[in-house]
Amino acid sequence: MEKEFKSGRKSGNRSHGGVNMQSMAWKKNNFKRQSSCPFETGVLKIDYKDVRPLQKFISERGKIMPSRVSMVSARKQRAMAVAIKRARFLALLPYVAD
Repeated sequence: MEKEFKSGRKSGNRSHGGVNMQSMAWKKNNFKRQSSCPFETGVLKIDYKDVRPLQKFISERGKIMPSRVSMVSARKQRAMAVAIKRARFLALLPYVAD
C-alpha cells in the first residue's frame, strides 16, 4: 500500500534522483580489487625469526592488521598470524605498543 505525501511523492518510490538503487547495490557488491599478495609474489617470506617484514602487518597499537587492509590472501594471513604470535612469544615483537 502506497501513501502519498504532501510533496506528491509516493512512499513506495525508492528511486533517488533517477538512480536505480538495485543497480547501485549490484555495482557495489561486484567491485573487484586487484589482489596482489606480497607473499604470493615471492618478494616476502613468512618467517617468525625475520621480524622486519612482519612489522609491516602490525598496527601502531600492536594489533595484527586484517587481510582486507593488508591485501594478504587468507592462507598467507593465517600463516602470518601464527608467525607473529610465535615472534611475540619469543619477545621478538611486542604484544602492545609502547
